[in-house]
Amino acid sequence: MTNCCAICGKELENGERYHAACLRHLFGIPRLPTVELRQGDVLAKAQEMAGKLSISGVQPKLSMSRQGYRLIPVTTGGQFILKPQTELFPELPQNENLCMTIAQLMGINIPPHGLFDLRDGSPAYLVRRFDRAPDGHKLRCEDFTQILGEDNKYSGSLEQIGKRIQELSSIPGLDVQLFFERALLNFLLGNGDAHLKNFSLLETDEGSLRLSPAYDIVCSKAVLAQEMDSALTINGKQNGIARHDFEQLGVALKILPKVLDGIFERFDRGHPVMLKQIRLSRLSGDMREKLGRIITERHQRIFA
Repeated sequence: MTNCCAICGKELENGERYHAACLRHLFGIPRLPTVELRQGDVLAKAQEMAGKLSISGVQPKLSMSRQGYRLIPVTTGGQFILKPQTELFPELPQNENLCMTIAQLMGINIPPHGLFDLRDGSPAYLVRRFDRAPDGHKLRCEDFTQILGEDNKYSGSLEQIGKRIQELSSIPGLDVQLFFERALLNFLLGNGDAHLKNFSLLETDEGSLRLSPAYDIVCSKAVLAQEMDSALTINGKQNGIARHDFEQLGVALKILPKVLDGIFERFDRGHPVMLKQIRLSRLSGDMREKLGRIITERHQRIFA
């Protein structure tokens, strides 16, 4: 298998695992910092810190900071989020790293991220927090359970999110297009778990309110075979979604037809890119085949 960088997903010319430039972009240093944690340590510390951290979700996660050439768990002021392997969802770190890399290649704004080994050799996914300013202070960031006043993160529709973006964003016309692209990408990647907490508005250092970078993108269909197409309704549906439903979403969000056509064309051209990244990924052979089948079936539903 071709050796590729576990941060950017692009091929490497030598035996290294990461480009030095990619390490510098993620960590601010040209070499990989050490993580003195095993998978069991991460799970134990995540349980120990439950209630102390502001990171939501059911997957075990740790807030981490870099101190010199070490990454250490912290309860406040974390710069990164670390997600280990879990027994419940096989190969989830590799899955998320792949899907986030594909998102970046498709022009989606994502935070710096990568796949790394813990001390016991087990894989972990690491992503830099985007709600921290360069000086370390926390930026205001609200997900759409907060914005819509919903207790249930699976309640609501993509149209509701888009309309609130139109009302609240400092650049609404652009942000609804970016939101549409993410909704389409989630479908194409088999992510049926993109709920209200997976979309946020972020207040920038300049004081404007914008759609945050994308996060938590995975091919959930690969581990939850009976999952619905979409966690939130689109055109009143969660299953049997096709191109017409996305066209209607575009109409609801007042996206110009020529802009909508351009988005569809770009994502249609991106299908070979997605398949190539699956081949280059650190997933097992069986899981690569499964993701390839899912993504091809989704592509055919939209573009055949």
